[in-house]
Amino acid sequence: MLNIADTLYDWCREARPFALATVVDVSGSAPLPPGTSLAVDTDGHTVGSISGGCVEGAVYELCVQVLRDGDSPARARFGYSDDDAFAVGLTCGGEIDVLVQRVEPAADPHLIDALDAVVRGRPVAVAQVVDGPDDLLGRTLHVPEGTGAHRGTVGDTNADQVVAAQARAQLRAGRTRRVEVGGDADTCPERLSVLVHTHASRPRLLIFGAVDFAGALSRAGQFLGHHVTVCDARPVFATRARFPYADEVVADWPHRYLERTEVDGRTAICVLTHDAKFDVPLLRLALSLPVGYVGAMGSRRTHEHRQQLLREAGVPEDRMARLRSPIGLDLGAHTPEETAISITAEIVAHIHNGTGLPLSRVPGPIHQPVRTTTGLREEEPQTWTPNGAPHLED
Repeated sequence: MLNIADTLYDWCREARPFALATVVDVSGSAPLPPGTSLAVDTDGHTVGSISGGCVEGAVYELCVQVLRDGDSPARARFGYSDDDAFAVGLTCGGEIDVLVQRVEPAADPHLIDALDAVVRGRPVAVAQVVDGPDDLLGRTLHVPEGTGAHRGTVGDTNADQVVAAQARAQLRAGRTRRVEVGGDADTCPERLSVLVHTHASRPRLLIFGAVDFAGALSRAGQFLGHHVTVCDARPVFATRARFPYADEVVADWPHRYLERTEVDGRTAICVLTHDAKFDVPLLRLALSLPVGYVGAMGSRRTHEHRQQLLREAGVPEDRMARLRSPIGLDLGAHTPEETAISITAEIVAHIHNGTGLPLSRVPGPIHQPVRTTTGLREEEPQTWTPNGAPHLED
């Protein structure tokens, strides 16, 4: 629902009832992920999309029906139709489960607070019951960041506390995800399937080295929604004028800045200096932190020398294995702009457990689920190792 927060916020402020259709589960390839919503108000106005156009008409009619018939939520499953090319179905071959519910803003005042947080850019999670007892289906819980408080209800007090804890965990991970809770007397007796919608703070992209590649990479990072920082020890190069797309430009020794700044499992660190006096203390620290990605630029000869220096500095092999060097995917990149695409492509592939291969050479579903633990991406065996780009010569 948070993909259409702006419009829903306006409707809630006007106390305008609406039907909310939400993708609550996906099987195989589907155009849009769980948590994506479409809404229809009582005047027939529509906002959002749940399938990129494949089944919008059918979902619209279901929303109108729910608005007309009352408060009971409706469920529908849409999949690919082999028999009728014009039948309602997903031509991409996947299947989606959709939950449609009537929302009365006056009855759910906590929802406007959650939508207000999204509109203002504040981190927030909304937990929505998508499977369970009929009287709980569609209920929501609003969980803001940085507080133990929550508003709304999905069941009794124990159930609310359990769901709120799950919502906070997903908010820290920055991931919208379906979780199963309850089913035991100690937590909540009702077995619930809850979709946690998250609007997290932007993931950080830390770029060390105020070089031409950093300018292009900061622009690509901003386009992908990262909070971008460029850091260099040389004040003459670390200037706002040179990096207009960065959220912040820092003149300091890279390892010293990394020591004092906040990072998490979604942070990507890109070291572009390929200078040992900067790289070694910086990478020694970076590889010890619970960040999502660490990459370093340089030729293969630079990489081998850097590895030797890191080993001499006491970096253990299990940490060394985390280093993506030479940085980027093998796209044949040469220009700073091409190199930025190479680097960000590797970051995206790493986050989503992609192979980096052309989709035409990869069998199976296009979209693969990403497994997480407590906010950190789980490492899985790599079936393909990029050759690296760019290939710089010393």
